[in-house]
Amino acid sequence: MKVADILRTKESRVVTVRSGESIEEAIRLMKAENISALVVKDVCRTEGNAVAGMLSERDIVYALLERGASVLKTPVFMLMSRTIQTCAPDDSLQHVLELMDQHHIRHLPVLDGTTLVGVVSARDLTKLQLADLTAPARRAPPEAPAYAH
Repeated sequence: MKVADILRTKESRVVTVRSGESIEEAIRLMKAENISALVVKDVCRTEGNAVAGMLSERDIVYALLERGASVLKTPVFMLMSRTIQTCAPDDSLQHVLELMDQHHIRHLPVLDGTTLVGVVSARDLTKLQLADLTAPARRAPPEAPAYAH
């Protein structure tokens, strides 16, 4: 199975936040959308609308612990992860899982070239696994035992 297969089952809208928005606004957006990470976009005059990083609940919680409530007024670019892992629509789910495991992350932006086309999350992979576990058996029914008369 490929990343594109998961994207077909999801809403096509990707929730993003601008790098200059406050952390408080990012948290409000996460709450409203019931998500735990945002793709951070930077509107550049020369490059257009580029993916600049990722902001996760973990980034925010750690900053709150270190700096207190003042972090809420901090711009997103101060807390976001700038080195981000991405995947492509044609990548295998095994590759996605390996990236998530290796980098200790739960969200991967999906880029088609340089265009953001979606986000794959650990929740998406869990839903897929649950669907497989609850699906009726796809194999032929067992043969009836032969009885001797």
